[in-house]
Amino acid sequence: MGSHNALAATFGILGNIISVMVYLAPVPTFYRIYKKKCTDGFHSLPYLLSLMSSMLWLYYAFLKIHDGVVPLITINSIGCVIELIYILTYIKYAHKDARNLTYTLFAAMNIGFLALVLSSRFALNGSHRVKVIGWICDAVSLSVFASPLSIMIPNVGGFALGLVQMVLYGIYRKGSESEKEQGLGEGVINIVVVNPLGPAEVFPIAVDDNKVKDLVVVDDVTVSQQEKEKNVEAKDDCPV
Repeated sequence: MGSHNALAATFGILGNIISVMVYLAPVPTFYRIYKKKCTDGFHSLPYLLSLMSSMLWLYYAFLKIHDGVVPLITINSIGCVIELIYILTYIKYAHKDARNLTYTLFAAMNIGFLALVLSSRFALNGSHRVKVIGWICDAVSLSVFASPLSIMIPNVGGFALGLVQMVLYGIYRKGSESEKEQGLGEGVINIVVVNPLGPAEVFPIAVDDNKVKDLVVVDDVTVSQQEKEKNVEAKDDCPV
């Protein structure tokens, strides 16, 4: 029994050391914020959730105060202090909108924590209270690790719309048979006008393929066969 208690105490101390290192991991980030006097696009949600998790685990430890949970109380007390320092630093250097959002989330978090404590005190008895709070602590701890994924939220809509566009393109990229038949009689030709006093000019004109055959070149100008005949008749009518 003595060796078992010693092993549990050893792993408890190692767990606390690693937990402190995890709490101190954002220090370079907040040192950067302090140097630049700007939050630089960082979000406060992960630190708020970490504070909430530490508070819940601290409450859970006090519910089991007689079961040797001193390491749990120690590490989560340290975590509450560290996360609170992070949040205050963020509030100091964040712009107005981010600061107001942090205030709102912080207030909602504390109201929720207080409601949870009161409801568990009056609605649950001893053993059930410990189990329910323990499961809630596990869920919040999991959300702490998932909170950085909030950056994906703005991209979810774009991904869905892009996927819809790709599907629609795959369905309609070949077009219908009627559209193909309609497009067979259409074409584009370039009308080249030669100006003796300047550079030639090119005018693209959409025409039917049946009319392209009637186009000839007269005096360096592309015209239709009917216009050519009119030009010839006009020359024959010249006065003598």
